[in-house]
Amino acid sequence: MASPLANPQTGSTSFTRRRRLLQVGALGALAGASGSPLLGSAQAATDDVAALLRRGGAVVAFRHALAPGTFDPPNFKLGDCSTQRNLSAEGREQAWRIGAWFAAQGLRPDSVRSSPWCRCMDTATLAFGAAQAWPALASPVGSPETTTADRLAQLRAALVQAWQQPGRFAVWVTHMFVLADLVGVNTASGEGLVLQADAADKPVVLGRLVVG
Repeated sequence: MASPLANPQTGSTSFTRRRRLLQVGALGALAGASGSPLLGSAQAATDDVAALLRRGGAVVAFRHALAPGTFDPPNFKLGDCSTQRNLSAEGREQAWRIGAWFAAQGLRPDSVRSSPWCRCMDTATLAFGAAQAWPALASPVGSPETTTADRLAQLRAALVQAWQQPGRFAVWVTHMFVLADLVGVNTASGEGLVLQADAADKPVVLGRLVVG
């Protein structure tokens, strides 16, 4: 059975992928003229992200909302939120605003997955109502703080799978270190990156979302 993304004339999935990436690139060029996620107005940036998500085939990956401090306490236990670094009242409000923005845009993710850490699960559930814990999004532990190759491979494979679903998008909630290891980009608390697999199946950042 032919791929649903294959070009009807050539049967080439890669041809279709390159064409869609060019379309996204054109959208990014327009964003640069009228306000890009990095340089323009906040309104233009969020409008651009909304357009990318409606186009689909992507994942918006959030760093968890504001949880003051660094790392987890020495007595950290994954199944016990009282031992972890958790969202502040401001962080909980930030997570709620993320969900309110998606609702106002009429955008509903196809799935919501989260690191099992409480600050990520709380961000995801406050914003979207429910989330599935996924170890691939978990915080790196130990020293150095790097995400394992196996987890990165799972995330890249999931991005390729997401690309094959135009008109649909997924949400991930994870940690700064995971996003940095995946795409080499630093993120603020509660910031989202719109990610998509490119023609070589490598993750690329199409846009950034910061909900005010």
